[in-house]
Amino acid sequence: MPLLVMKFGGTSVADLGRIENAARKVQREVERGYDVIVIVSAMSGKTNELVGWVEGTSKLYDAREYDAVVSSGENVTAGLMALRLQEMGVPARSWQGWQVPINTTSAHSSARFVSIPRENMDAKFAEGFKVAVVAGFQGVSPEGRITTLGRGGSDTTAVAFAAAFGAERCDIYTDVDGVYTTDPRITDKARKLDKIAFEEMLELASLGAKVLQTRSVELAMRYKVRLRVLSSFEDTDENSGTLVCDEDEIMESKVVSGVAYSRDEAKMTLVGVQDRPGIAAAIFGPLAEAGVNVDMIVQNISEMDPNGPTTDMTFSCPTNQVLRARKAIEEAKAAGTISYADLVEDADVAKISVVGIGMRSHAGVAATMFKALAAENVNIKVITTSEIKISVLIDRKYMELAVQALHDTFDLDKVG
Repeated sequence: MPLLVMKFGGTSVADLGRIENAARKVQREVERGYDVIVIVSAMSGKTNELVGWVEGTSKLYDAREYDAVVSSGENVTAGLMALRLQEMGVPARSWQGWQVPINTTSAHSSARFVSIPRENMDAKFAEGFKVAVVAGFQGVSPEGRITTLGRGGSDTTAVAFAAAFGAERCDIYTDVDGVYTTDPRITDKARKLDKIAFEEMLELASLGAKVLQTRSVELAMRYKVRLRVLSSFEDTDENSGTLVCDEDEIMESKVVSGVAYSRDEAKMTLVGVQDRPGIAAAIFGPLAEAGVNVDMIVQNISEMDPNGPTTDMTFSCPTNQVLRARKAIEEAKAAGTISYADLVEDADVAKISVVGIGMRSHAGVAATMFKALAAENVNIKVITTSEIKISVLIDRKYMELAVQALHDTFDLDKVG
């Protein structure tokens, strides 16, 4: 029997009415001949409520008990979904992470998958059950304790099950009807993509697109799991949504597939850093230890100083990590690990990126991008590139203008 994995996010199961709507979509796939594994998130807002309860009880909480509490939201949804399917005449059973079992590492609140044995669930399908409703976001550690996977963990759970069970496809139901060329709230010219390559989706997810969680796309690309993103609130068929797939399934790609942005970026520059072997490690080692997510890095050409050559080192990080970054750098300076003349912060920037696998075989994308921004008098502060991506830092006040200009420049509203 062919198998399908279907994942429903928090807004898709926010109340009993929406759970029933999701259950009808599952029933439709069963009627088409599929066995179905359904992965569910907690009802919208429930995880935040549970986290608040934990923090209100204990500021320095035990991470194991945190996971025990926070994972309960998915358990409730799984049970309600299974009950609704049973009421509709669909043989269904709910599963918590430890019952499958979903074996993970012991890193509470950020656990990683180790294995998902098939025996228990295969036995239930063999008995005649058509749907297994699995609580997403959770697993079980080698010590037998409940673990959670971090925010967005239900997407990753769905992909992991699709890989483990050899599913025909993994459908991610959410509150949007697919992946767009950019955020439709920024420009009404944004166009829904029928297909997008794993690499493009991974770049877009990591650069600020909120449709899919980055870890889930990484896992899908590694195991070649075909993903489909589609809306829970619309009637769907086999051609609905956006298919995230291998590049070989896409006949011909546009040079640029999408424009992504990240609003909450900061730029930090160490001025007058001693230019010597190992200085980059001396700067970014403490930042990594402090949990600062460094993204773009630029080093200027060296200048001669009476005490030896110096350089400026610029990097970007999320705005909510600026204080942590400054503390780590100042402590490294106090310890004598690094020296610099000044630390300059700019917490009013945004990152704009163009992404497309077509960049591999087409020259001039960067020049086109820079000309488009220059035509709008948008100054570029930092530039980084990869094989299929170009990212720039600009003043945040120009973010929407830049996205609209680039979307128009690369004709992303047009098909083909």
